[in-house]
Amino acid sequence: MRIWLVDTGPLVAYLDRGDPAHDSVARTLESFSGQLATTSAVLTEAMHLLADARDGPTLLAEFVRSADLVIAESTGVEQILRAAALMRKYSDTPMDFADATLVLLAEATGILDILTLDRRGFSTYRTAEGKKFRLTL
Repeated sequence: MRIWLVDTGPLVAYLDRGDPAHDSVARTLESFSGQLATTSAVLTEAMHLLADARDGPTLLAEFVRSADLVIAESTGVEQILRAAALMRKYSDTPMDFADATLVLLAEATGILDILTLDRRGFSTYRTAEGKKFRLTL
């Protein structure tokens, strides 16, 4: 089974029809037949960005359930320390906490395919083993 990591941007774009990336993300997600995985930090960021959209938080919660989204916890002390180190390393890109947790998830699972709108960031970021991400959008 194919598994893709999913970043905040595509979640927000998919659920907000007014988002400029909505159509391309919707086409990509609707043609994907696999499992999506993300982190609790990504969902926190998406929930915040959708807070003002009509039914945004509810739509996100329903998407999580209907897509059977795999959610990795990202707030353990060691994860936070490692994320902070990654954010410092990539401060010129820049990298936010949600991005750092996706890099950590990739390291833990070996999954390198990622659905993201952050082409610059995820073209630059590498796992601890130096592996590149494969952008799916």
